[in-house]
Parts: sequence; C-alpha cells; structure tokens
Amino acid sequence: MVKRGRIVAFFLVVLLLAATIGTTVTGVTKNINLGLDLQGGFEILYDVEPLNEDQEVNENVLEATVESLNRRVNTLGISETNISIEDGGRIRVQLAGIQDQQEARDLLATTAELSFRGANGEEYLDGSDLVEGSAQQTYDQNNAPAVSLGVKDPGKFYDVSEEIVNTPDDPSTPYPENVLVIWLDYNEETSFAEEYGKADPAYLSAPRFPDGPVRSSTVQITGDFTVESAKELADLLNAGSLPVNLEETYSTSVGAQFGEQAMNKTIVAGAIGIATIFLFMMAYYRFPGIIAVVTLTAYVYLILVVFEAMNGVLTLPGIAALILGVGMAVDANIITYERIKEELKAGKSVMSAFKAGNKRSLATILDANITTLIAATVLFLFGTSSVKGFATMLIVSILVSFITAVYGTRLLMGLWVKSRFLNKRPKWFGVKPEDIHSLEEGEEVEATVMNRKFDFVGLRKRFFTISIILITAGILALAVFRLNLGIDFTSGSRVSILSDGNINASQVEETMEEEFNVAPKKVVISGDNDEIAVARFDSELSKDKIGEIQSYYEDEFGNTPNVSTVSPVVGQELAKNAALAVLYASIGIIIYVTIRFEFFFAMTAIIALLHDAFFIIALFSLTRLEFDITIIAAILTIVGYSVNDTIVTFDRIRENLKLKKKVKSFKELAKVVNDSLMQTLARSINTVITVIFAAIMLLFFGASSITNFAFALVVGLLAGTYSSLFIASQIWLIWRGKNIKDNPIQFVKKKKNDGPQV
Repeated sequence: MVKRGRIVAFFLVVLLLAATIGTTVTGVTKNINLGLDLQGGFEILYDVEPLNEDQEVNENVLEATVESLNRRVNTLGISETNISIEDGGRIRVQLAGIQDQQEARDLLATTAELSFRGANGEEYLDGSDLVEGSAQQTYDQNNAPAVSLGVKDPGKFYDVSEEIVNTPDDPSTPYPENVLVIWLDYNEETSFAEEYGKADPAYLSAPRFPDGPVRSSTVQITGDFTVESAKELADLLNAGSLPVNLEETYSTSVGAQFGEQAMNKTIVAGAIGIATIFLFMMAYYRFPGIIAVVTLTAYVYLILVVFEAMNGVLTLPGIAALILGVGMAVDANIITYERIKEELKAGKSVMSAFKAGNKRSLATILDANITTLIAATVLFLFGTSSVKGFATMLIVSILVSFITAVYGTRLLMGLWVKSRFLNKRPKWFGVKPEDIHSLEEGEEVEATVMNRKFDFVGLRKRFFTISIILITAGILALAVFRLNLGIDFTSGSRVSILSDGNINASQVEETMEEEFNVAPKKVVISGDNDEIAVARFDSELSKDKIGEIQSYYEDEFGNTPNVSTVSPVVGQELAKNAALAVLYASIGIIIYVTIRFEFFFAMTAIIALLHDAFFIIALFSLTRLEFDITIIAAILTIVGYSVNDTIVTFDRIRENLKLKKKVKSFKELAKVVNDSLMQTLARSINTVITVIFAAIMLLFFGASSITNFAFALVVGLLAGTYSSLFIASQIWLIWRGKNIKDNPIQFVKKKKNDGPQV
C-alpha cells in the first residue's frame, strides 16, 4: 500500500525550498562582495623598505604603515578595502570598485613628508608642526585653488617667516633667496635652484612675505593647483606621512567595464553549463536525476548563502569554481545512483537497494572528497588573491556538496522509497526489467557496457604504450617549444585594452611606441568580436606610464584598460610556490591514501596525477597558450579530481578483494581489477561528462581571461579519466601482483576499514 503522506511531505519540502530560494536569493547575491576582476579596482603588493639605514622594519612599523594606508584610503571613500601584512615584510592592498585608479595609486605610495625649507634647502618646519587633519582645499586672494593648513605654534611660524624676510636676495642668482619653499617628499638631490622657473616644479609652492613676518594659526599653500589637485593634496596631508618607503613589486588593475563584461559572460556560461548537467542527469538517471536536480539547486543556493555569511570575496575564478563544483557535486549522486542500480540488477527490492547503495557509496564519496579538499587547501595556502578566491569557493563547494548530495538526496529519495510508490518500478531508476537477476542467482552481477564485457586489463600494454608515446611527444615539445610563460613567472607587464571592436595588433604596437615610448613584446587580439587587445611587455611599466596608458585608452574607447605588473622577485616566488603547491598536495594525498588504503595504492595514484598534470603542461607548450598562475590552479584542481576518480576505482577493487577474502594468483587479481573497472566505468564516464559540460561552457562562453584556465581543465579532465581507468589500476595490478604467489592478498578482520593485509 502506497503511503501518500511521504509523497506529500516530499512536495512540501520542495515547495518550501523553492519559496526560500525565490524570496531570499536576490538579497543574498546583492550582499556578496565582488572581487577586483568583477567590479574593477586594483591590487598592489608593496615591498616595505626603511626610510633610512638606522630604521628597522618590524611588526610595529608594518602595522603603523597599514594604519596610515587605511587613513589614506578612507579619504577616497572606498568601502571595499583589504590591506594586509604578508610574510617577508610586504603589504598587499586591494581596492575594489574605485573610479580613479591612478589617483589612488599616487595617494597610497607617496611618502607625504611635508617640509618648509629655505632656498638653500635648510628645513624650518615639518609635518609635526601642523595641526593633524587641518588641511583643506580653499582659495587664495586671487580666487585660485589653494590648500590651507593649521599651525600648532603661531609664534614659531612667526620666527621662521621673520628669518625668511631678513634673508637678502643674491643678485647673481636667477632665483629669489627670501622664499619659504614648501616640499612634499623632499629629495636632497633636487634643489630649489634647479626647479625654479620650471612649468611643473618638484616643490609645491615658494611664497614670500611682502608684508613682513606673519603670526598666524593658518598657513596657505598656493601654486598652480586645480580644485581636484588641491583637494588631493589636502587629503594626502590629512592622511599623514608613511613611516617607510613602499616599492611596488606586483600590481594588477581591472577596469569596471572589463569586470562587468567578464561577470556577465561567465554567469551566462555557468547557467548553460548547469542547465546541461541538469538535463543530462534527468535523461540518464530518470527519477533519481530529478532528485539530483533538486539537491543541486539547493547546493548552489547554499554555496551563495555560506559565501555571503563568511564575507567571502567572489572572483572570476570563484564563479568558475562554483560552476565546476556543480559538476563535481553531481559525482556523489552518480556514485550513489550507480550503486543503487547495481543492487536492483542483483534482484534486491527498491528499499534494500536504496539502503545498500547508500551504505556502500558513502566511504567512496568521503575518500574522493577529502583528496580533492587536500588539493584545494594547498591551493588556498600558496595561491595569489584571485586563486585564493577560486580555492575558497572550491573548499566551500566540497563541504556543501557532501551535505546536499549525500544527506539531501537520502532525505528526498527516502521519502519516495519509504512511500512504496517506487516498488516494482525499476524503470524509474533507469533499470530494464530484463536486466534484473533473481536473488537466487547471487548478488554479484557481471558488469557490462552496452551488454558487452571488455578486457581492459588484457589491453594494459596498449594503454601503457599510448601513454609512453604521448609522454615522449610531450617531452620533445617542451624541449623544442618550451612553455609560453606569463608575466606571473617571468616578470614584466600586461595591458588588456577593451575596444569597440575597431582595434588591431599593429595599431596597438604603433600607439605604444609613438605615444608612450614603450615597445610591447607581443600583442594578441581576442574576444568574441576581436574587441580585446592584450599587449605583453618584458619590463615593468612605471606607475606614471600605467596612468598615461589608462588615460589615453579611456579617452579613446571609454574603457579603462587592465594592467598587471610583476617584478622579477615576485615572479620567482610565484614559480617556487607553484612547484611547492603541487609537491605538498601530492604528499598530502600520499599520506591520506596510504592510511585509508595502502602505500601501493597511494604511489600509483600519484603517478596517475603526475601523468595528467604533464599532459596539461605539454599541450600548453604545443599550443603556445600563455601559462600563468591560474593554470597552476587548474592543475591542482585536476590533481584533486584525478585522485578522486582513481580512488573510486581503488575503493571498488578493495571491496571486491574483501569479497574474495584471499587472492593467490595474478590471474585472480587481474579479474578483480577488470571487474572493478567495468563496475565503475559508467560512473567515471558520467562524472567526467558532467564536469566537462561545465568546463566546456566556460571555455566557449566564459570571459576571455579564463579561457586558458578552462582549456587546462578540459584537457586535465580527459587525461584524468583515462589515467584513472587505464593507467593507475593497471600499474597497481603489475606492482601488487608481481610476487602474489609468495605473498597472497588476504583480509584479516581487524577493524571496519581494514585495507588488504599481506
């Protein structure tokens, strides 16, 4: 008898979920902080250097510098600011949504040491003599823009002005002697004599006192100011001077138009990718696929809620991680559904198949997610800011997907199973009645693909040969072509120009050389309508040059170009951290897989993931696509995914070995491995299909800035599936089966998760 109450409960849960998402999702998405690459802004990494030889740059000095930078940023009215101290005495500044990037750049790095000096350079007053926060934009007696300052001791200022008044002029010099020269960040190599008479002198102002000494609490700085430049100077003085020198070692800026275009394109790509995954799940898994769509919808919503609650910053790679996360989240559903289908084919009832499928799939899902989590954590620890955004989203995705795909699916599917409505309806699970065995025949059902059984183990030499040929070709490609390393690893600058479609490489090269006296190494045109030009420079562009380039193209096309610069030191560090990230991820995975399985499994898993990572690198060498820091993020994602895929096969091998209890010959072991490969084949293929759906949509419809990233993912996913099915398990078979006659594999019952014991 059908228990209709449980079916009603299912629809009530779904309606409640739909109502919650529909009424709150807009508010949640509005509150999520957008990264620089989505709303525009810039990020700078500063090396902190002492003002003089006697100064020590310690934690207190760094904290004081951060405080001063925060005061300066506050004068710009920027709400989304992140200023942090990093290892090695560095400070990273991230400013999102800023309109005038050059103004902010100048404001941040200027030391802002105000001094009042004689014509000979002798200092009379400095910033400590002024009233803190008293600077303001005002007008002089001729109604020209000026800056006024409050003086702490009017008597002291009177004495200084008296000394200046009494300083005689020297007729032999072309400049006056009885002036009070006001300097910002005075440089001893620059003198008033050299600067006097220039159209844009290094000093701010050089007033005289024609009416005699002045006793006043207010000083006015006059000069060739505009209202904007006078206000900027007042803001700078109010923010205070920096206790150190700041040298840019890495910077990246994104125009607001670039960010908006990138976000819109990537969201569209994500929507298409997710919709494709939903359709595939419903078409292939029938009713369980519909349950998966519900839980995946809840997963996407919960990701956004958690991300907003933790005040995370959503970046372009973060959106990519969310989209890929849907493909990876569906993996848990696929593993469970495939196990349920196996149990149904073995002749079990729907209720028994549901319970057994969930129980047997849980350990596999847990192992697969933990290995991916290890790779994501390493990525977070060693990545740059945008890569950290990707890693953060990936970590959140893994944790949330485990909850929704395992427990959410169990809850919703359980309501239908326990209602008994699905009894005698195996077609709802994609199982044909003729494929169902009776229980008397035993639970074990021969796994087939399109009703055929393949001998993958017997073809292992062919698979090894294919891999060896491809690896050899890859080594030759790397030796001949090498990698087209981006500025992240080699240092230099990159300028991305968003045009109206009327732009070409030679035009950009000519403009750069004639207008700015800089020669790009290479200019590449990209975008759907060839509207983006990317100019690559071997050297770092100065901040003044960056400002000139941005202003020129903003006037030309109405869009602020993206500019990234990387110093040689930071480039070397990024390369070093990339290598360490892959190394530490591999070590972490070896340790975990050794604990959960055995050392032989761990080593073959690592060989497989290195095999996959190498193919990504080799194809980037052949295609000459730029290899930057985001590709390392892709490689580490594939590392996690590849091990995830490999562990599913290993878990089935271990399960089948337990059923055998003792394996004494290579032939027996080979059969176990081949059966395991056949049993997990559908899961492996379906999982890679769903994740590749997401990656391909990012490749073809996503923002141009993540095209190479998406390409690396597609290549890695295909290589990962191939190695998991045909390389890792085959290597383990040869390695473990070498001395199996003398050391048979057997299970000694010690604890629940025992691995094979020799």
